[in-house]
Amino acid sequence: MKIVILGCGRVGATLANMMDRAGHQVSVIDYSSEAFQRLDPDFKGETILGNGVDEDILIRAGIKEADAFAAVTNGDNRNIMASQIAKEIFHVKKVVCRIYDPIRERTYHELGLETFCPTTIGAQMLAEVLLSEPTAAKAARQDEKQ
Repeated sequence: MKIVILGCGRVGATLANMMDRAGHQVSVIDYSSEAFQRLDPDFKGETILGNGVDEDILIRAGIKEADAFAAVTNGDNRNIMASQIAKEIFHVKKVVCRIYDPIRERTYHELGLETFCPTTIGAQMLAEVLLSEPTAAKAARQDEKQ
């Protein structure tokens, strides 16, 4: 599978390394060459320095042949724009966009972008932990029942 990833921060680099290790053909775009230092030393994919909303940069990254595109920069606007370009102009089959703002995430999801929001996911996970019973209390009750 040919995958183009926009953003080589912690999430983008981890995703790129995972996909590369799984045998996929990976291209990573970032505007900072230092970001590529997060990639494994044996990363076999391609790194492209540039702006991920620039169609020429996307073409250099192989967007025309891409099976999937993930926009995981730290900017919602950049992720949204790049995802729309990948989906509407280059007709990439699977486009996923990280959006931090839950309000925007809902709006763009309704417009057909496949999105995920770490803000919402993190809050949901924290709520579950806060509302769950501590493990020690559960264990004590189990002991009492026996």
